[in-house]
Amino acid sequence: MKKNALFFVGLLVLIGCNSSTKTENFFSVNDISGENYKSFGNKVSSDQIYNKDAIAEKYENLKEGDTVAVAFSSTVNAVCKAKGCWMKVALDNDKETMVKFKDYGFFVPKNIENDTIIVQGKAFVIEMSVDEQRHFASDAGKTEEEIASITTPKKTYSFVAEGVLIKE
Repeated sequence: MKKNALFFVGLLVLIGCNSSTKTENFFSVNDISGENYKSFGNKVSSDQIYNKDAIAEKYENLKEGDTVAVAFSSTVNAVCKAKGCWMKVALDNDKETMVKFKDYGFFVPKNIENDTIIVQGKAFVIEMSVDEQRHFASDAGKTEEEIASITTPKKTYSFVAEGVLIKE
């Protein structure tokens, strides 16, 4: 009897020590099925939708020329004011990724700054030219001074979205 009690106490201690406190870095599109999202482009159907911290880690491991198919959720920092043909999406800390849409096949609303989105597509790293940076700054409504201050190419986290969900 004493051995059984000792065994169960030991078992409880092992179970208690083994509980995991790991936070999930991703969720499934099925996890959001009850929430209201408006869809643009192709259907988002990924089994793993990363959070913005996890996708930032993926970008850190990419070199120019690498591409990874992925889906992630974050918030919109900026969107093209001319057509909704691109958006800048927050990653961890002060980083962001430039999201464009596959084959220029769809656009997003121009008033979605600070909205929660889910994008599915391809992540990659490029060096963006001064002209391209100035073009995007102009689309974003930056002043002539701000546009003129862009003078060097910049390593840019980029993303071509096949599908986008915007939380309503």
